[in-house]
Amino acid sequence: MKKYKIISFLVLISIIASYIILPMDAQASANTLAEFRAEVEKYTADLQAKQDKVAKNDKEVAEIKARIAEIEAELDKIVDEIGTLQIEIDQSNQEIKEKSEESKKILEYYQLANGENAYLEYAFGATSITDMIYRMSVVEQLTEYNDKIMKELEDLIAKNKQQQEDLTTKQTEQKNLQSELESEKERINADTKALKDAMPGVQEQIDAAKANVKYYESIGCGENEDIQQCQIRYDREHASSGGGSGNGGAGNIMPPSAAGFFRPMESGYVTQNWMNNGHLGIDLGNRNYSNIEIHPVATGVVFAKYYDNAGALVLKIRHYTNGRYLYSTYAHLSAWYVNVGQIVTPDTVIGRMGSTGNSSGPHLHLEITTCDWNKGGGCTWATYQNSTLNPRNYIGFPNGLYSWWYGR
Repeated sequence: MKKYKIISFLVLISIIASYIILPMDAQASANTLAEFRAEVEKYTADLQAKQDKVAKNDKEVAEIKARIAEIEAELDKIVDEIGTLQIEIDQSNQEIKEKSEESKKILEYYQLANGENAYLEYAFGATSITDMIYRMSVVEQLTEYNDKIMKELEDLIAKNKQQQEDLTTKQTEQKNLQSELESEKERINADTKALKDAMPGVQEQIDAAKANVKYYESIGCGENEDIQQCQIRYDREHASSGGGSGNGGAGNIMPPSAAGFFRPMESGYVTQNWMNNGHLGIDLGNRNYSNIEIHPVATGVVFAKYYDNAGALVLKIRHYTNGRYLYSTYAHLSAWYVNVGQIVTPDTVIGRMGSTGNSSGPHLHLEITTCDWNKGGGCTWATYQNSTLNPRNYIGFPNGLYSWWYGR
């Protein structure tokens, strides 16, 4: 009985020790090839839907741009029409002024010739009833003619002003519509950007997922075998001193065991924590960014290096610790000095801090994950995002933000 208690106690100690050696958040369940294959099928369909959404967005943006161009043409036409109406209004006002001057001159002429009551004297200066009727008719026609012309001009001015007001209202409506369309275009572009940014291209993800399945089939992984353990087994069996090349896959290199984790820079401070607003890593800064050398956080093999969708220089290293692979990612580098397949240690300078890609300023974006979406990394992009670990669980960074550290 005592013997069984001792064995049970030892088993319990070994279980606790395994959790102490490897942090709880690193205990992610591994994918088998069968699970990975099913995930890729679903993932490919999801990505295709995203790709279709991007295409739909692009089409809508093109249609909105065409409508905005039509509105801009209509606005130009409205401006021209308002200008033409203003010219007509100015001409009508000038005619009224001229007609007023003409009427005034006629009255002045009669007043000078016949006295102040020119029309009246003209009418009563008739020599007969017939002559008086004639003269009164002439005066009446002259007055009516002037009044009529003046009225027509005033009506024309009123009409032009109304048209001008209508056009101004239409101009305002068109500008509002234009503003709404611009806002909608920005919203759609933001939606597209969210689909494209901060992740590999949709087709790139599909290709990488399919390449992973093909790769694990090629190295003989069983359908229900843990992919990562299959990878480790294969790397051990086929270990070589040569390195791979290209965008992912470190060749048949078995990384030396990582003897502890270190800060990637000699000095600096944390500017953003892990999982702050969905942030997959931790951001590190240093005022003297142009001279900051970046080191691996642990011994490992350079797994991948490439430019991401936004143009950031990205470097990935595969580490072997406690019987599992971990991956560290270094992004926004200004330069890199190592090649895929190269064994590196914490003393190796792998690159320099920079601000390449989607970056608001020079810094190092550091991630630690249990898998990687690149060929041979064992997961899709979706799984990769859920595989990130808090770097603070491995590396001794100061608490809080902007607290300096010195030494690695």
